[in-house]
Amino acid sequence: MGSGYYAAFSGLLARSEALDSAASNLSNSGTKGFRAEREYFRSAIMGPDALNSQLNRTINDFGVLGGNRLDLGQGALVPTGNPLDLAIEGQGFFAIQTGAGIRYTRDGQFQRTADGSLVTAHGDPVLNTQNQPIRVPTGDVAISSDGVVSIAGAAVSTLGLWKFASADALSPEGVDRYTVTAETKPIAATPAVHQGSVEGSNQDVIQGTLQLVLVQRQAEMMQKALTVFNNDFDKSASEDLPKV
Repeated sequence: MGSGYYAAFSGLLARSEALDSAASNLSNSGTKGFRAEREYFRSAIMGPDALNSQLNRTINDFGVLGGNRLDLGQGALVPTGNPLDLAIEGQGFFAIQTGAGIRYTRDGQFQRTADGSLVTAHGDPVLNTQNQPIRVPTGDVAISSDGVVSIAGAAVSTLGLWKFASADALSPEGVDRYTVTAETKPIAATPAVHQGSVEGSNQDVIQGTLQLVLVQRQAEMMQKALTVFNNDFDKSASEDLPKV
């Protein structure tokens, strides 16, 4: 009974954590530039006749949530007609300067301030290839697919576009920006930049709903299994203890 009980218990804990992740993904299905997190599990299935198997020796791995990985899959491009709205197609992130340091985002809903600074909707400066704030003089803005910012045909800056060796290097900070460790070195990226569009979340509403329901059902199954084990334990205790 012990191994089965622990399997169900750790499985329930894992599904509870996965439920939080699935709910967050679904709630941000409408967030521009959002990157869903996908959970992965470390688990072993133990058979009744395999008491000496490797699976039994890894009992502590039953249903354990190994962690979450950022899904870098592409979100849908949504035309807006706003020349300061930018969408990235392909691998890469915009760099922005926040009060806590440089952060990375796929949310390209940018604005031009009175002094010509290009900033995010939160007011954070957008950075160029040298990690310096981009200044956009008055005039019609044109931004090429490789990120060159021009006014009246004259280039004034180039967007800093960066990627990373692994999605594991990125840690979510809020719902639309990411941070990396000091040791992580960004790599210059060459995605296509689409002016006048924004990128939607890469979490599909239907798939997100199905995933949420699936994890809920898995959690319910684990809960029922725990109830069965508890009932068996109570029965065994009531029958065996009087014999001692």
